[in-house]
Amino acid sequence: FPWPEMLHCSKFPSDHELCIAVQFGNSKATPPPVSKICTQCEMENKADGMMEQMCSSDFVVKMRIKEMTEENGERRLVAAQKKKVLKLGPLKRKDTKKMVLHMRNAAACPCPQLDSLTGNFLVMGRKVGSRLLLLAVYPWQKHNKEMKFAVKFMFSYPCPLYHPLLYGAGQH
Repeated sequence: FPWPEMLHCSKFPSDHELCIAVQFGNSKATPPPVSKICTQCEMENKADGMMEQMCSSDFVVKMRIKEMTEENGERRLVAAQKKKVLKLGPLKRKDTKKMVLHMRNAAACPCPQLDSLTGNFLVMGRKVGSRLLLLAVYPWQKHNKEMKFAVKFMFSYPCPLYHPLLYGAGQH
């Protein structure tokens, strides 16, 4: 903000201590750039939130990630050979054989859970054409009660017919 006119030192006698000099000149303070976490990586750690994400997903897989690459503004996650499909949806056997997941618009945003590719991940996504798009990724936590509950009851959870994530209403 500019220094208010009524506080300029020229308005006061020079021998008074009423004048407060400008401390930092006219330099404009710019906040450091804040990089927003990728939407696929915004973790909902409650079981009902996870189950809603499962509802909006075509498939749910527990897997290891063999490699991650960035190309054309997106990340590609290549699944390791061994994986457990929890929800198959429209996927065919060939889709699960050599699974490559695409994270749209995710090359420039951080994804804390993918900082280390060790261990298993719970991934959820949609099939669009021949591509598998990643909607959510969670590090698999064996002792996480919320995750256990979500996976155990995902098929008995009453998914709504209209889901905001499917129709863009839930996007940030």
